[in-house]
Amino acid sequence: MSTRNVTVLDYGSGNIHSAVRALERTGANVTLSSKPDDVLNADGLVVPGVGAFAAVMQGLKDVDGIRMIGRRVAGGRPVLGICVGLQVLFEEGVEHGVRTPGMGEWPGTVERLAADVVPHMGWNNVKVPEGSRLFAGIEDERFYFVHSYGVQKWDFDVTQPAMRPPLVTWSEHGGPFVAAVENGPLSATQFHPEKSGDAGAALLDNWIKSLD
Repeated sequence: MSTRNVTVLDYGSGNIHSAVRALERTGANVTLSSKPDDVLNADGLVVPGVGAFAAVMQGLKDVDGIRMIGRRVAGGRPVLGICVGLQVLFEEGVEHGVRTPGMGEWPGTVERLAADVVPHMGWNNVKVPEGSRLFAGIEDERFYFVHSYGVQKWDFDVTQPAMRPPLVTWSEHGGPFVAAVENGPLSATQFHPEKSGDAGAALLDNWIKSLD
């Protein structure tokens, strides 16, 4: 397999450099950039995110990231979201009573976790659906989460019989929440693969190998 070119979208997110280092360890050529040529022409685009839903959405808007992500997905070009980079792909986020529109790639609302202790910080098992490429060979591993909000309901209606429904991986903290989604060229994880040791490294390697 030839070396893959991956761009990490540079829009001010706090965990960008750890994501870059983790991707470099897979052997990929990694560029940290928000330039359209780098974002649109890479074999894969990674959208990391930490902090508030609204702040991440604003950061993406400031670099025209929402349009560029949409163009990649429409063209079947792979995108991987991490943490809040997963959350903003849903319809909306609700934080402190304020609703912020998301990108709307998937239906659902990001809300505060229904748990006695938040943030959810630490290692958790995940329930992986059959056929997952992201989790191939690491279905029984644990991954590292740091978040107070998540998508706790999934209601995706596939109206066209020819469409493959997204593969949804779940975890639990005070109740079930979406831990990862695989949907054609668009994938995302609520956990941080770059902080998840060997399991996270294997997941990123699986994603790199899936790029075409």
